[in-house]
Amino acid sequence: MSALRARGLRVGSAKVGPDFIDPSYHALATGRPGRNLDAYLSDVTIVAGLAAHAARESDVLVVEGVMGLFDGTATTSNDGSPSAPLDGSTAALSVLLGAPVILVVDASAMSGSVAALVHGFATYRSDVRVGGVVFNRVGGAAHATLLREAVAPLGIPVLGVLARDDSLTWRERHLGLVPVAENPAAARASISRLGEVVGRALDLDAIMALARSTATVSVTDPPRATFQANCDVAVCAGPAFSFVYPENLELLEQAGAHCVFFDPLEAAALPEGCRALYAGGGFPEVFASTLGDNRSLASDVRRRVGAGLVTWAECGGYLWLCESLDGVAMAGILKGSHATMTDRLTLGYREAVTRYDSFVGPRGTVLRGHEYHRSVVSPLGDGLDLTSRFGSSRAGHVSASVVASYLHQHLAASPVIAERFVAAAAATTRDADESR
Repeated sequence: MSALRARGLRVGSAKVGPDFIDPSYHALATGRPGRNLDAYLSDVTIVAGLAAHAARESDVLVVEGVMGLFDGTATTSNDGSPSAPLDGSTAALSVLLGAPVILVVDASAMSGSVAALVHGFATYRSDVRVGGVVFNRVGGAAHATLLREAVAPLGIPVLGVLARDDSLTWRERHLGLVPVAENPAAARASISRLGEVVGRALDLDAIMALARSTATVSVTDPPRATFQANCDVAVCAGPAFSFVYPENLELLEQAGAHCVFFDPLEAAALPEGCRALYAGGGFPEVFASTLGDNRSLASDVRRRVGAGLVTWAECGGYLWLCESLDGVAMAGILKGSHATMTDRLTLGYREAVTRYDSFVGPRGTVLRGHEYHRSVVSPLGDGLDLTSRFGSSRAGHVSASVVASYLHQHLAASPVIAERFVAAAAATTRDADESR
């Protein structure tokens, strides 16, 4: 993305699957919001429209895959073939968009065997078009020659070779890459350097020609939220809370919200005049001591939420609302709830059904989202009945004015949730005005 932008191209970006960190790097590379394309979270019927939205006023849309090309939810079609449109894989999305795939191969420990690997990926599904291959972590010129010779009989173009270079190794932590928000300057410098390397090592002209070979796909615009009322919404931001889908914010704004961003690491109180709080995900565990020391903000949040402030918290925001995180005092909204970091990764898609009336809807409202965390909250709560392909559970906190759980939601297919959130916030505004 950075290399193409350096050539003067306008680059749109997207990431397959439920991810917050990679799109934040995309945004630095392109200067545009990083989008997500997920057939489960946002519904298969509007994914192409979301891709068109990501590509708007761009010369090219670059979509980063998720895991391996065919890795997804392991859903299969009725005949058992690995071609279900909702399996969440990069391959399934490429078919949905009619887009060719550039296969990036870690070739560090192979030579002739790379031909079998590339051949397998290129032929596994006849509807997936592998338009070229890039070899990564290559040992040198002789190694590159062996790789090129191995795949030549396949007729699949080699679009570039990236040499092994430890200086290009990315910064990672327990949930993946270190978020941009923690050190934007370092991330920007790394992206610039990587863009320079890619610009020299890859055939960008051939890549753009491949992109232009994609057939035109007619799509409809993704759903919009209906205006409800004007009101200010406090949105957690900064290094500890950077996991919010841009589509969610856009839908809130369409419904009438004015998003006021604040950093819980530094703010002494919630933004003045805000009638709702949106605490998205992030890494509160990395900044727990600073969050714990900010007792002024915690006191204000407890006072405001106790008075009925409409509050929506997801994952990291959920941990912040607990009484403690690894023994460090947090905001204390969820009385008796304590969070602890663990070594166990919990991840996957979830369908959730609310067990109580709340601003997202009456009891029985169905939500769709995903979990991705290495923490547990005790007690688990009983606000949501959660279902995945591996079973069911009950967790989260749901009340008239507070919805807090590990569930991350992408609201592109459910603008009504944004509408209800804003409407509930506006209603509290009216109630407060009438009480005065």
